[in-house]
This record gives sequence, C-alpha cells and structure tokens, in this order.
Amino acid sequence: MIAVVCIDDQYGMRFNGRRQSRDRILIEDLMQMVGTDKKLWIAPCSASLFKNYEDRLCADEDFLTKAEDGAYCFVEDRGIEAYRENLEGIVLYRWNRDYPADLRLDLRPDLEGWNLCAVTEFAGSSHEKITKEEYSKK
Repeated sequence: MIAVVCIDDQYGMRFNGRRQSRDRILIEDLMQMVGTDKKLWIAPCSASLFKNYEDRLCADEDFLTKAEDGAYCFVEDRGIEAYRENLEGIVLYRWNRDYPADLRLDLRPDLEGWNLCAVTEFAGSSHEKITKEEYSKK
C-alpha cells in the first residue's frame, strides 16, 4: 500500500482536533494520482473530503489492514509505523507551515532511508504553496 499524508513542517497531521488535509486542489491532485481504475482507501471520518469521488472510495475503520498491494491509503487520523512492513510507498503533502499539532506522523521517510522519487510544488486552494513528496522503499 501507499500511504498519503498531509503534514506541516514538524510532521503534524492534526491541530486543535482538526484535520490539516482540507484543500480542494490537493484532493484533486490526489485523486488524479490514484487514477480512475483504483479505489482510494480512507477512514470513514475522511469521507467528507471526497464528496465528488464517493464512487472511487473504500471507507473502512480498518482500511490500513484491508488495503491491497499498490492501493493508495489516505491517512489523517492515525500513525502508519505499525503498517511499515506493508508500505510500498509514502506520499507527503507538506503545507510548508507550522501548526500546534495534536498528532504527528510517526514514520519519517526522509530520515529513515526511503528513496525520494519525486518532488512537486503547486498552489492549493488554501495554501499558496503545497509540496508533494513521493517516497518508495529502498
């Protein structure tokens, strides 16, 4: 599986109990990456972000266990370290800001020997610059 996570500069995923992942253009970029022939695996609490893509979602509380090889998993409410063995890749969308995080990503591919395959920057609907980093296992 490929984990997709939105983070701030300190690897924060949530702040003040709220998601960091709400950006319309980022969601469009993510769904284009997933493609039309695959489903995006998500937790049920993430479904509101993908209202225009409901037919392309698999929502399940246990999505990180159920996702098959090569599947994209959008993660915003839990860590991914426990699923390390099943991870084929990680996509980080960086906000390029600091927020007072309640939850931080527990696996840091840039510090743990993952291959950085691609870096893309684009303007989002909520942030003037979003950096997308794509990592694969060595």
